[in-house]
Amino acid sequence: MQTRDRAAFTVPHMTRLPLPASARARRHPALTARGRAFDLGRRTYLMGIVNLTPDSFFEDSRKPSPEVALSHAQRLLAEGADLLDLGAESTRPGHTAIPFDEELARLLPAVKALCAACPAPVSVDTTKASVAAAALEAGACIVNDQWGLQGDPDMARVVRDFGAGLVIMHNQTGTDYAGDLINAIRTFFLRSLDLAARAGIPESAIVLDPGIGFGKTPGQNLEVVRRLAELNDLGLPLLLGASRKSFLGKILDLPPEERLEGTLAATTAGIAAGVDIVRVHDVLANARAAKVADAIYRG
Repeated sequence: MQTRDRAAFTVPHMTRLPLPASARARRHPALTARGRAFDLGRRTYLMGIVNLTPDSFFEDSRKPSPEVALSHAQRLLAEGADLLDLGAESTRPGHTAIPFDEELARLLPAVKALCAACPAPVSVDTTKASVAAAALEAGACIVNDQWGLQGDPDMARVVRDFGAGLVIMHNQTGTDYAGDLINAIRTFFLRSLDLAARAGIPESAIVLDPGIGFGKTPGQNLEVVRRLAELNDLGLPLLLGASRKSFLGKILDLPPEERLEGTLAATTAGIAAGVDIVRVHDVLANARAAKVADAIYRG
């Protein structure tokens, strides 16, 4: 039998990967929002999505009435959701912005219903400070701002005045980046954090979301997920919102209804990188995936 050179089978030495963010000391181990505190770092928190829009990209997530939204929210809580995120304006590609009155008419009855009946904190997904203020007045705890305080100039003041939690999401118009993608996201976050600090919003109230699906190509979305751990040096909790999004469909060649497994893969990758909160449509499946991933990566 022919003998082969052992050198042909030599495996090159691999660089040791850095520890996940869960292994590092946090400056703010607890997220605070209107008197509530979340002890982050020990496990992954699940943010369940409640869409009040008639045109969300994932049809099964559309809950256009307060009654249907409440029933859906109660199911998400039973499946393990820690927070509920309500949105009344679609952000799908090619969406048309809706006026303040229409967004508020969709959002406010559901916020009131959920805050009255559900123990979990309610987050509102909006870019309008006036909508955020009305929702916070109705009992919401967190503002999920898709422009990270860089859209509506009054948003920072509203968040501060209510002592609300704040999700700062990265966003931009178009997908062209002058330099490194993660550096661009980091620069955006630093600008938003400066606005928050100037307004008097404490860092303990802030979560950072790199904005999967917003101002990014499918390839750029993959790069963000791949390099999430590089954002840990900002010292703030990270949120990942990759649930059933189009970059997963691009990989799998499947519609939103068939992207659950892709979502679970993204959730696991995020947890490995140190993500603290995952925003998802399918809470039960993601809760199970997160429990196993937490056992592996957080110990």
